[in-house]
Amino acid sequence: MNPSPPKFEDLSPTGDANDESLTVEQALANLESADLGLRFYAAWWLGRFRIGEAAAITGLIKALEDEADRTPEGGYPLRRNAARALGKLGDRQAVLPLIRCLDCSDFYVREAAAQSLEMLGDPVCIPALIKLLQVGLQDGQLILQPDLSQPYDAILEALGTLRATEFIPLVKPFLEHPIELVQYAAARAMYQLTQESVYGERLVQALAGEKLQLRRAVLADLGAIGYLPAADAIAQTLAENSLKLISLKGLLEHQVNHITPSTFSEGAIKVINLMDSLL
Repeated sequence: MNPSPPKFEDLSPTGDANDESLTVEQALANLESADLGLRFYAAWWLGRFRIGEAAAITGLIKALEDEADRTPEGGYPLRRNAARALGKLGDRQAVLPLIRCLDCSDFYVREAAAQSLEMLGDPVCIPALIKLLQVGLQDGQLILQPDLSQPYDAILEALGTLRATEFIPLVKPFLEHPIELVQYAAARAMYQLTQESVYGERLVQALAGEKLQLRRAVLADLGAIGYLPAADAIAQTLAENSLKLISLKGLLEHQVNHITPSTFSEGAIKVINLMDSLL
């Protein structure tokens, strides 16, 4: 099987997905450098190459409170990279610092923190995520002019992965959000929280949408939830074969996780055959 293309966040600032020009020692040193560019790149590099050493975790957590690297608009680029890296490294020491990042003034830091908290999988972050979700609600319903100040798609996806079933009534209204990506994130979360096929089918229908960017997002959503009835639709989606393979791989992994090691279900065999047809 051909290797999948790198994810956008795995690309270096120069667009090179295979940039191994640093050593671990250099990256750790650069994370403390006075040169903001070196610090930004080091945080990305440590996450990209999954450098989970204690010194890397400590340095990245420290970078979550950086005040030096600011954009003219008030953003925190180093904090964003550090937050993304910590999710990839899988060390739960980062959970509480990332929860604090959910209060950051930078939208993209909050988004990166929510995504990384989803990866780390510790339910202790659920109340903080719910607090952000409720910004867009009034009396349990979407506000008339839905608030766009929070990364609702990342928050919803995290709540679904974390199985925050007690908060289904707060997730469900976002199925009607005016932004399609948020709708799809809500459908993804609702399927994970309820296992009701109506939400999986909503994503399947979205694969026929006009916008390629949205079709790509839905492929990722279906792979993440492992919705097996979507297999044929995924294979037929007007999108890159590499992305369809990634989505089908997600379906296959869900199937394999629910069978004995010596057997393959009919669903798993079907997905394998669909993947072969795309190669």
